[in-house]
Amino acid sequence: MEENKTKAAPKKEKSKPITVKANKKGKHINLFLNFLRCLVIPLYYLVRPFRFYGEKKVPEGACVFISNHYQLLDPVYPASLTWEQIHFVAKKEVLDNPFLAFFAKGAKVIAVNRDGNDARGLLDCFKCLKNGEKISIFPEGTRNKTDAEMLPFHSGAAVMAIKCKVPIIPLVIYSRPKFFHCAHILYGEPIDLSEYYDRKLSQEEFAQVDEMLRQRMLEMKREHTEYLNAKKRKKA
Repeated sequence: MEENKTKAAPKKEKSKPITVKANKKGKHINLFLNFLRCLVIPLYYLVRPFRFYGEKKVPEGACVFISNHYQLLDPVYPASLTWEQIHFVAKKEVLDNPFLAFFAKGAKVIAVNRDGNDARGLLDCFKCLKNGEKISIFPEGTRNKTDAEMLPFHSGAAVMAIKCKVPIIPLVIYSRPKFFHCAHILYGEPIDLSEYYDRKLSQEEFAQVDEMLRQRMLEMKREHTEYLNAKKRKKA
C-alpha cells in the first residue's frame, strides 16, 4: 500500500513593505536611497550643474513633489532637497530593465501604469503619505520631447494631496538640461489644497485642480523669465 505523499505548498515570498519606519527623531530614512544620493548627485552635478531658485525649506512630514519632466535623471532635483525618504513614482516600463529595477526596489520606487490609472500604485502612494513620508511625481506622465513648455497633466497629484491632506511642492525645470550648462530649478511655495479636503470631488473636479497646478508651474516659468530679463537690463 503506497503512502500518500503530500507536497508542501511552496512558500510565498513576503513582499517588503513600501513604507519606511520613522527613526527616533521621527524621520523616515532609507540608507540605500541616501547611498544613491551620495553617489549619483555629485557625479550628475559635474556634467549637468544646477541651481535652485526660491525657498528651499522642505516642510516636515508628508508632501507631494510635482515636477515637469525632461530626462531619466530628473529625480535628482527633489532628491537633492532632503535626506528623508522620497518615493518616486515611475512607469512600470522603467522597471522592466533588471539593472534599473534593482536600484528602484532599494529606493522604494512606486511603479504605476503609463496612463496613471493604477489603483495598486495609488494605494501605495496613500500608504506612504499617511505614514508621514514624501512622494515625487511627474504629472506629465512621460518625458517631454516636444517644443511645448509643459505637457498636459495626468491625474494623480491632486488626488494624493487632497485625499491624504498634504501640501504640494512644485519644482519647475526652467529649460531642458544640457551638458555643462547650469540648469535653473524653480522651487515654489507649498500649495495648500485644504479647501478641497473632505469633499466628494468628481474626476472632472480633480482634473481642474491638476490643471490649476499646471498653470501655477507655467506661471513660475514666466516669473523666472521676467527675473532673468530684469537681471540682463541691469547689466546693460
